[in-house]
Amino acid sequence: MSEESVPQQGAGPTGQPKGLLQQMEELMASLNADLSALDADLQSAGRSADEAERR
Repeated sequence: MSEESVPQQGAGPTGQPKGLLQQMEELMASLNADLSALDADLQSAGRSADEAERR
């Protein structure tokens, strides 16, 4: 996971410290996005391998 996709801990948009629940929700959302991208990449690679075998 790249550093850009990890939310920075600390103050939120209102200047108040983020709660643990909010930090966990943001991390889970980031993880979900990363896993979705990985799934799409793997499915694409699998389709490419299947097409190569048929030739």
